[in-house]
Amino acid sequence: MIHQKHIILALSLILSSMTVNAADLNRSEVQQLLKKATKTKPADLRRKDLKGVNLSKLDFRNADLWGADLRGANLSQSNLSGLVLDLTVMTGINLSGANLSRVSIFGVSMMRSDLSNVNFSDSRVIANLDNSNMSNANLSNVRWGADMKNQPMGLMRVSLNKVNLSNANMKNADLGRTTMRFANLTGANLENAILISAELGAANFTDANVSHVDFTSAKLAESNFTNATLTGANFHKIQGQDSIRGLKNNKSKSTALFD
Repeated sequence: MIHQKHIILALSLILSSMTVNAADLNRSEVQQLLKKATKTKPADLRRKDLKGVNLSKLDFRNADLWGADLRGANLSQSNLSGLVLDLTVMTGINLSGANLSRVSIFGVSMMRSDLSNVNFSDSRVIANLDNSNMSNANLSNVRWGADMKNQPMGLMRVSLNKVNLSNANMKNADLGRTTMRFANLTGANLENAILISAELGAANFTDANVSHVDFTSAKLAESNFTNATLTGANFHKIQGQDSIRGLKNNKSKSTALFD
């Protein structure tokens, strides 16, 4: 019979043999690589361990960060415009105020991250951003909808559950088939956005502009549209209409499209 004290002793031995791995590069070393980098010879940061490193306010446009480990790193106000960040690891990252316009991010975890005031315009993202702060973010013209013609491993889609998107600019955003349960979209601008077949249970659209948004076949049970602007919004074939709050007495409901 294995006694508890023996288990504790074994665990202690295992933990004592483990060493805490430092990041592969520090801020100064990354800066030196970036200083020498060009478009044709980018700074090689592929698969580098950069966990927890302060990389704020740096220009990464001439860098290759494919597959890098950026968990807990601080890249606030940095410029990553146009980069391919596929398969990077970014859980708990700080990208507040950063420029991620036109980036490609595929197969990535960005859960519990600070993405407030980030510029994601014109980006292509398939990632898990659950529980992140994206307040005041720019998601205009993003292509985050699931690509139904390219799903070799099953449905790959953006996950925005419990994300704070208050006051975000989401004009013309393609968010088809995304999952946004319990998302906070108060005051957000979603004009002309695509939310076809999106999962929006308990999402909060209070004071949001959803003019001409396509909600066709979306799941909207327990969502809240109090004082939202509904002009031209398409609510055909939605699920959970009877439980939607703030819809019955909405002043612009008559201009929206229902079955």
